[in-house]
Amino acid sequence: MKFFVDVHAHTIASTHAYSTVHDYLAVAKEKGIKLFAITDHGPDMADAPHFWHFVNMRVLPRIVNGVGVLRGIEANIKNEKGDIDFFGDYLQKLDIVLAGFHEPVFPPSTETIHTKALVNCIESGKVDIISHPGNPAYPIDIKRVAEAAEAHNVALEINNSSFLTSRQGSLKNCTAIAKAVKAAGGDLVLGSDSHVAFSLGDFDKAIEVIQSVAFPLDRILNRSPQALLDFLTSRGHQGLSEYEPLFGVDG
Repeated sequence: MKFFVDVHAHTIASTHAYSTVHDYLAVAKEKGIKLFAITDHGPDMADAPHFWHFVNMRVLPRIVNGVGVLRGIEANIKNEKGDIDFFGDYLQKLDIVLAGFHEPVFPPSTETIHTKALVNCIESGKVDIISHPGNPAYPIDIKRVAEAAEAHNVALEINNSSFLTSRQGSLKNCTAIAKAVKAAGGDLVLGSDSHVAFSLGDFDKAIEVIQSVAFPLDRILNRSPQALLDFLTSRGHQGLSEYEPLFGVDG
C-alpha cells in the first residue's frame, strides 16, 4: 500500500523543524510524491512563523517540476470554544487548514473539555483536518468526535510521527479513531508530520493502523492528488484548478 500525497509537513519557518521548501521538493521528487502541503505551526506557537508567513504563501508556485505544493497551516486550537490562531479572509487564501492541540497553546485538561474544543472546532467550518487527534495527552470522546467530523465533512488524521518521535502511546487511541471513523462513515487522512524532509511521505506505521481495522481505501483522502483536492474543493477552497495537471496521478 503506497500513498504519494502528504498533508502535513513543517519547514524551517517553524524553528524546531530543519528543512526548506527546496529540501522538501527534492525529496518529493526522489520519492515520487506528487502533492504535499506545507503546514507550519500557527502563530500562537512559541517558535512559529509570523502571521505574514501564511499571508505571503501566495508567492509559492502551485506546481514545481511536477510536484504540487499546497499552501497550508497547522493552526493551534486555542480554547474550549474551538478557536484557532488564524482567522478571517486570510483562511480563504490557504489551500488546506489543519488544526490540533499543542501543549504550549492549550495545556491538557479533561476529556470533556478536549472533546468540546474539538467538536466546536469541527463545527466552526474553518478547519479541514484535525491533526493528531489520538494524542494520549488529550483524551477525547472518540465516537462523538468521529461523528461530528463526518457530519461536517472534516477529516481526522492518523499521524505517522505519533508512533515514532512524538506523542508516545498514541497507538491505542489512533486504532480506536480509525474504527470510529469507519463506523461513522467519515474520512481519514495520513500525515507524516515531517519536521525534516527525509520523512516526507513516510506512513508505514499509520498504514498498519488503517490495515488493522480494514479501513476503506476510498475514504483515505491522500490516496491520490485528485481525492484530496476534490475534498478541499468541497470544503470551499478556491483556485485548486491549478493542480489539475496532477489529476489521475496516483504514483
